[in-house]
Amino acid sequence: MAQVSTIAVIGAGTMGRGIAHVAALGGYRTILEDLLPNALRKAESEIRSHLDKAVESGKVSTGEAEAAFARLEYAGGVEEAAREADLVIEAVPEEMESKIEIFTLLDKICRPGTILASNTSSLSITEIATVTYRAKKCVGMHFCNPVHKMNLLEIVRALETDDDTLATAIDVGRRMGKEVVIIKESPTLSPAAFTR
Repeated sequence: MAQVSTIAVIGAGTMGRGIAHVAALGGYRTILEDLLPNALRKAESEIRSHLDKAVESGKVSTGEAEAAFARLEYAGGVEEAAREADLVIEAVPEEMESKIEIFTLLDKICRPGTILASNTSSLSITEIATVTYRAKKCVGMHFCNPVHKMNLLEIVRALETDDDTLATAIDVGRRMGKEVVIIKESPTLSPAAFTR
């Protein structure tokens, strides 16, 4: 199983900031990326608010909340966010073109052992992985909204995802406090998916 200490989250929308929240609370150095500075400011404010509410309700201690907030970093570009990450979780809108563009870029800038995950709920992880040279290191990590409240995390095993990557994703999910369910993908792929 791969050692994960730094997680990059690509996209600071509703899902991305929720994933960053639970990653930081799970003890990971967490780098949240978005091209829009306003999105990052909104994410920082919202995560702070959710952590404060969790303290008020007794779900986490003040110390845990402060430590989680201190683990959060923000980046205005994919390369800045992902170059030191052990795991990258993509959380951009559900458009295959956008996800393929991001995975192509991540494959170039991340270290060879870095795991690439997508939060997609409907698109084929296997198809997304074909644009990389690390299909074995690609996996689906589908969080439910709102991420900081919903316990379920679906880990989607693509056709080439290896055992090590799957075990690492499961471990990370559990450290984030999630109830992990493993789903094996058996998608119908277009022939174009196999031409690089």
